[in-house]
Formats: sequence, structure tokens, C-alpha cells
Amino acid sequence: TSELFGHEKGAFTGASRRRIGRFELANGGTIFLDEIGDLPWEAQARLLRVLQNGEFERVGGSETLRSDFRLIAATNRNLEEAVRDQAFRADLYYRLNVFPVHVPPLRERTGDVPLLAHYFLDIYGKKIGKVFTGISDGDLDRLTAYPWPGNVRELENIVERGTILSTPPRFRAPQLGGGRVESEPAGQTATLRENERRHILRALQETGWKVRGPGGAAELLDLHPSTLTFRMNKLGVKRPPKRRK
Repeated sequence: TSELFGHEKGAFTGASRRRIGRFELANGGTIFLDEIGDLPWEAQARLLRVLQNGEFERVGGSETLRSDFRLIAATNRNLEEAVRDQAFRADLYYRLNVFPVHVPPLRERTGDVPLLAHYFLDIYGKKIGKVFTGISDGDLDRLTAYPWPGNVRELENIVERGTILSTPPRFRAPQLGGGRVESEPAGQTATLRENERRHILRALQETGWKVRGPGGAAELLDLHPSTLTFRMNKLGVKRPPKRRK
């Protein structure tokens, strides 16, 4: 709520200064709200007022502000069902449903998969400093044949993971489906993300938490040091504090 409407200094614990919200910043422009179906009921009422009157107050404030903007909203939920279940306000739904656009799931537009995969490969390759020649026909066939229950977000995550784990110039698409793999101890399962985190932790522990240089974890994992650092931050891998003697 604070992100959308802004807040005044001291409005709540941690509000050390005034914050200008998204609605105020969007005055005269366009704002995009993703996953609007997850908006809490109270925030739905406040959003409806903004759309109807163009008025709102910052959290903890009494001054009424005005903002004139165009709203584009998206959701992966069925809002008609949410309205029937009283999980989404009917008045807000009808206010939003002026010009609906249905975007088919990725599995129904497989021709987009290669374009999106190359797009994400370019983004994450630049982000971590790797240059790939492209994606092989075999990997593209695998990516195109996969049903993508998580849609574009899942494809982006797969390409990001492959970019991190692959050694240029060849990109290798990782296992699809968030596949569950056997981990230690035997019989237990873990996601690929958890398995990768353990793999990095083990390498760091074996090298005394040395990331760079000869004998470092990056060398052991055959990764560029900046790639390993990026992945450690992404997975929340931090060196444990030293024990006091």
C-alpha cells in the first residue's frame, strides 16, 4: 500500500522519511500494476477511489492528493471467479474491465519461445559478463516442447540459470520443470535452486570461503568469480560469522 500511495514520515515503524508513491509519480502518465488479483481487500477500496475520483492520501497523511494517469493491470487469476468468491471487489472489477486483453499461456504460442529465450539470454549474458553464440537447435526443441506451467517467468528463470551454469560460448539449457532431484540424505528431495545452493556452499567450505584466485571456489566450480558472486547473492549464500574464542 505504501508503495502505491506513498507515506508520511513517522507513519509506521521504519518510515524515517516521506515517500512519494507510484500513483503520485504516475501523474500525467501510465502505471502498470502486475498481479492485481493479489491486492488486499482494503487496498482494492482505495484503488477504486483513485480510479473514480483521482484522489488519495499518503499513508499517515491527511492531505488529499490528485493524480491523473492511465492504468494497465495484469493478473493470472480468473477475476470473475474471484468476484463470485468475494475475494475481489465487483465494483473494482467492472471499473478495470474496460478493455480486456487475453494473453494466451506460453504453451499455446510456442513460436514465441525461441524469441523470448534469446532475449533473456542476451539480458543475463550481459548482466553477468558472458557472451554466447546462441542456443542450439536441440535445446530450442526441448524448450519449445516443454508445456511451461509457469509461463514466461519460468522460461526467464530457466534461461537465467542456464546462463549462470553454462561456459561460453555454448549455452546449455538446464533441466526443465523445476525437476526434483535426489539429494543428501538419500530419499529426500530438493528443488534445483536448493541443490545449486548446497553445491556452492560445499565448494566454499572446501576452499575456506575463498571465492577468487587459485584454489578458490570459482575455480573449483569452473565459474567466473563475478558469476559466482552474483549467484551467491541470488541464492542468499553468506559466510557464517566467525565464532568468538
